[in-house]
Amino acid sequence: MAIKEDGHPKVGALIRARRRQQHMTLMALGEAADVSVGYLSQVERDHATPSLGTLAQIARALGVTIDYFISTPAPHNALTRAGERSRFSLDGSSIIYERLGADFPGNQLSSFLMVVPPGYRSETVAHEGEEFLYVLEGSITQRLDGEEMVMNAGDSLHFRGNRPHSWSNHTDRPARLLWTGTLALFRSTARPRPVVAKPKAGANKPVRKKPIPKEKRT
Repeated sequence: MAIKEDGHPKVGALIRARRRQQHMTLMALGEAADVSVGYLSQVERDHATPSLGTLAQIARALGVTIDYFISTPAPHNALTRAGERSRFSLDGSSIIYERLGADFPGNQLSSFLMVVPPGYRSETVAHEGEEFLYVLEGSITQRLDGEEMVMNAGDSLHFRGNRPHSWSNHTDRPARLLWTGTLALFRSTARPRPVVAKPKAGANKPVRKKPIPKEKRT
């Protein structure tokens, strides 16, 4: 199992171990998490680092919360103050996150401040829920359903998460973003999406009973 410098397993190794514990194939996990098998394989081998949203989809499909894979600061109440919020990042990722939202029964929103370094490019994803993105500083290129748009400071975008989307920082300066969405990230109530096995050909065909010969009827 791949180990980080601090002695803890890397995200990819944890995903692979949890998947095997659940007796899931890469294909089954990919279908449940809406992530391609090829990309999932790269993540497990630590050749790719998923975004926070993609990791949440994988965690949900495996029946755990995102905290199973990473240690993040959890706000104890709704008030967070500038300069006092702890920062974190995914192992292998250059994006820095600040968690804004609190976790309480019934909450629907997750919210983060993100610092995106120059040259960063996300994977293309599609998932349940909504996303709202507001550029605080710098500039990013957003791709949504094949359409490409440049967003500068002050620009915002609100869209359904089931539309394929990705984004990148095409500039030589960091970009600072406010991201809010209804995608379950740290909620302990997250449940794995059931994987429905496809029946084998002919498995559900009705069995016809052979007629009983007249001489054997009573």
